[in-house]
Amino acid sequence: MKLIVNTDGASRGNPGPSSYGFIIKTHLGVILHQEGKTIGTATNNIAEYVAVLKALEYIKTYFSRKAPHEVKIISDSQLITKQLSGVYKIKNLKLKEYFSKIKEVEENLGVISYKNVPRRENFIADRLANKALDEYS
Repeated sequence: MKLIVNTDGASRGNPGPSSYGFIIKTHLGVILHQEGKTIGTATNNIAEYVAVLKALEYIKTYFSRKAPHEVKIISDSQLITKQLSGVYKIKNLKLKEYFSKIKEVEENLGVISYKNVPRRENFIADRLANKALDEYS
């Protein structure tokens, strides 16, 4: 199974009230799940990491029996995609913690790849994250 996952994190203030959003689709574009929730006070980068973590945890919980062969994570955060791909080093200790959690969840999911896209190509995940924040406020 090939899954495409768009993720986004949002923070109003940095740190400030924060949220994440993600949408999981098949490679044919069929939406399997979408989610947006608040996470309390965090930085934007933490919110971006939480979005990836929550999406992968969802996949591991609900799709692991189908053993996806490929999961493509798409984000408008260059920092997150480059760090999770191993291109950028992680200096922030909190981000290192989330990185480790994500790598642990990635085990046995298949091939995981990360792609950076412009914000306009990630609008659904962005909308889910911001809607959660709007409802929180």
